[in-house]
Amino acid sequence: MTLPASLDDFELEWEALEEVPDDRYRLLIDLGRALPEMDPALKTEATKVRGCASQVWLYPTRGDGGQLHFAADSDAAIVKGLVALVLLGVQDRVPAAIDVAAVRARLDALGLSRHLSSNRTQGLASMLGRIGELAQG
Repeated sequence: MTLPASLDDFELEWEALEEVPDDRYRLLIDLGRALPEMDPALKTEATKVRGCASQVWLYPTRGDGGQLHFAADSDAAIVKGLVALVLLGVQDRVPAAIDVAAVRARLDALGLSRHLSSNRTQGLASMLGRIGELAQG
């Protein structure tokens, strides 16, 4: 599987799997598997996202146009899928164009909370919060 080109594409795939919740988990896991490898040297305490039950790392870089690009990873398959999902909404955008609240609203509209434990839901909020901090500067 390759990463969907956009959050819109993911939403279409997610909605098509409404009848079979296990397929939705597989979709998230496959999304995580498609996430580009993160250099192990970037997995440090400084890049670890606080508030996640699983380990999550997020390392931002800036492109020539000022856009933020995130290298990211997790040690848990579903959480890695959530990381990849969040990146669909923020990757390679200039900080002013990163709207964490809008991404959160779109993810909420998918009904992810019905499929995730409270720890994973909290971790998702922590990831979005960290991205918001990095986008602000």
